[in-house]
Amino acid sequence: MKFLDQAKVYIRSGDGGAGSVSFRREKFVEFGGPDGGDGGRGGDVWVEAVDGLNTLIDYRYRQHFKADTGRHGMGRNQTGAKGADAQLKVPVGTQIFEDDNETLICDLTEVGQRFRLAAGGNGGFGNQHFKSSTNRAPRRANPGLPGHERWIWLRLKLIADAGLVGLPNAGKSTFLATVTAAKPKIADYPFTTLHPNLGVARIDAREFVIADIPGLIEGAHQGAGIGDRFLGHVERTRVLLHLVSAREDDPAVAYRTVRNELVSYAHGLAEKPEIVALSQIDILNAEERAEKMAALQAECGQQVLALSAATGEGVEAVQRGLMDKIAAARQTEAGPAESDQRWQPEG
Repeated sequence: MKFLDQAKVYIRSGDGGAGSVSFRREKFVEFGGPDGGDGGRGGDVWVEAVDGLNTLIDYRYRQHFKADTGRHGMGRNQTGAKGADAQLKVPVGTQIFEDDNETLICDLTEVGQRFRLAAGGNGGFGNQHFKSSTNRAPRRANPGLPGHERWIWLRLKLIADAGLVGLPNAGKSTFLATVTAAKPKIADYPFTTLHPNLGVARIDAREFVIADIPGLIEGAHQGAGIGDRFLGHVERTRVLLHLVSAREDDPAVAYRTVRNELVSYAHGLAEKPEIVALSQIDILNAEERAEKMAALQAECGQQVLALSAATGEGVEAVQRGLMDKIAAARQTEAGPAESDQRWQPEG
């Protein structure tokens, strides 16, 4: 299934139904009077976050969504039925923007969240509403109000606990395939990953979700390479795993390049907790490994882990490091536990 994380669609709510002009005509009822019913309300347009979706590909093949018009009123004071609503089902993590693609309308971060994007038009009054002491037989009714129409943008930002960042061919996809059941494309050339991938990792009976995005190169925030559009998929993560390949001649420069792109992108990515790891260490001897890890540690200013997804060396240590930071972030988000307010005897 092709990955699509952005789509533009047209929505229109239903028009209200027209009111009815009708008069009560029954045997032995001399003055029946008006009995025209009101028109029904037009259908609304709703967006809902549902489980089981991780792409907006459905909106590539259908871009127009229109709710039904309300039924017209009828005689005998019969009100028209409400028009059927239009439903847009989207993955969890989808944001809805105005036509300018900048003004946020809503952000759906949980399964079952719904938001009304356009309300249907009200139905028109039937002629029973226009009866008065001077006009006992009104022959007028209101038409229904028109619905609302607009163009909107759907933008998906995947929800994951950890995000993988690094230069192309840093071993991100190999790491994801090793610790999860995901099957990303892996090859020995740059930009093998062309769209984000998700996987669920398990360590010490605990689970967390990892998001892998295409590699960054210098100038990505200005459109170089694939650009930085996929960085939005790691905005919601609690921790970043920054992989630097042991193939790099100068790992410090490689680390600095990616960090500069994160800072240029902004949106809080540069402030996220980060674990730095030297990947693909199976190609180095002991002396080269020590030298490159020292250079990388001096650049990032923190302890650097070493791993090889091919041999499994250091993989569990990296997973535990990620899980620890994720657990700490979850605890912070949940807030401190409520203190025990039970009565205690004095003395």
